[in-house]
Amino acid sequence: MNRSDRDLLCELPAAELARRVRARELSPVEVVDAVTARLAETEPSLHAFCTPAPERAREAARALAGRIARGYRPGPLAGVPFGVKDLISTRGLRTTSGSPAYRDFVPAEDDIVVERMLAADAVVLGKTNASEFGYSATGHNPLFPTTRNPWDTALTPGGSSAGSAAAVAAGVGPLALGSDGGGSVRVPAALCGLVGFKASMGRVPVYPGCRDERFPGVSGWETLEHIGPLSRTVQDAALAVSVLAGPDPRDRHSIPCGDVDWVAAARSGAQEGAPGLRIAFSAGLGYLAVDPEVRRVVSDAAAVFSGALGCEVEETDPGWEDPAESFAALIMADTDLGGMRELARLHGSAMSPHLRAMLDRDWTAREFTDAQMARKHVVNRTARFMARYDLLLTPTTCVPAFPVGIEGPTRIDGRQVSPTAWTGFTSPANLTGQPAISVPAGLTSDGRPVGLQIIGRHLADATVLRAAAAFERAAPWAHLRPPTGGTTAAYPSPAPAAAG
Repeated sequence: MNRSDRDLLCELPAAELARRVRARELSPVEVVDAVTARLAETEPSLHAFCTPAPERAREAARALAGRIARGYRPGPLAGVPFGVKDLISTRGLRTTSGSPAYRDFVPAEDDIVVERMLAADAVVLGKTNASEFGYSATGHNPLFPTTRNPWDTALTPGGSSAGSAAAVAAGVGPLALGSDGGGSVRVPAALCGLVGFKASMGRVPVYPGCRDERFPGVSGWETLEHIGPLSRTVQDAALAVSVLAGPDPRDRHSIPCGDVDWVAAARSGAQEGAPGLRIAFSAGLGYLAVDPEVRRVVSDAAAVFSGALGCEVEETDPGWEDPAESFAALIMADTDLGGMRELARLHGSAMSPHLRAMLDRDWTAREFTDAQMARKHVVNRTARFMARYDLLLTPTTCVPAFPVGIEGPTRIDGRQVSPTAWTGFTSPANLTGQPAISVPAGLTSDGRPVGLQIIGRHLADATVLRAAAAFERAAPWAHLRPPTGGTTAAYPSPAPAAAG
């Protein structure tokens, strides 16, 4: 296979790759060979994969090709290569959670989502890099080289699903799995020019991640965590969730999904648009500092809904108070605090400073119960607000990608902020469990991607996908591709914060 043919395969959407494999127009071996070659080219500059598994992928592709040759009819993700975030368990394949405490951990079972991807005949490429236990929205951890953004390797891809986003943006597979406890699928999707979808809480089951009490750190975030796909198109995100969704008795939060035809929802948006939707647009939720370039790009995107898509758009803030201070307490209340403090005792000098600081804090019962009340405040205000609207549009992040090595900028649009304030748009949908997607909204004047977040009513996943696909048709983005491996352009560094 010559390089141009190989590059073409790396740019094909998952839906098209699977169609061609099912039609026997492509061999899954050809697909995996192309993508693993791209992985080898990009990995020295991007560090997207902490545990690449190209030989395992080739073996799986050869086995699938053999079954197809014997008459097997492959599943909906036939031969589609995908990366798996290193917080998601993979049987027989190292899963470190980005922590020295699990440096050599090899799970005995797959996470449910991996089981389902494999049952649909997708092919695992390896484990993608993540921040330690997911406690950061950037791409660095104590074990592996820092993941870089394919649009510019001087910049962060966001996180904590950093490697998954960097891989897909660079064409190393059309899909990757990420986890999202406060925005960790949507944030890197925004910074890397991708689609990142978090379905309603319980649509996609999670186990053993967040559920297995034997593994401190791995077992945290239970009431906040979701798993979802990162992709280059809305159709591919819908296809992935059609495989992932559905209840499982191992996840007590999982729910039936028979009310949603995921693929049809995206198809209807692409074909028919989304006329008549009542949409709220908030550029700052009433309390967030937002980069002027992000505000401009997302405001233009909102205008597409009111113009080309024929929706009724009203600029308004939802009215809840900033839950940022409570969010950390909710995370720790979901955590095996005793178990993690023991890990810190054993490995603390090698663990991320911001994680150690959270574990060292003298948390009180009052802080935990106050955080639960703050969560109820957001949930109830949101329900009343969304009764008037079908969707809420916001920026996905307050800033575009910034230099690697920090947790976030400490000044945005002239305001002094905490280093994590830039992620403030995404966590409310984790508190409420509502469906939310980030789609590419455009580029800043210096070429950095900006994401538009679309939040739906509770369980209105189909509406979110339909609107996202309609926007994709009206303002297409798939032709906007980063330079493979990135560049090294210099951007002004924000004020430094403690690196994790």
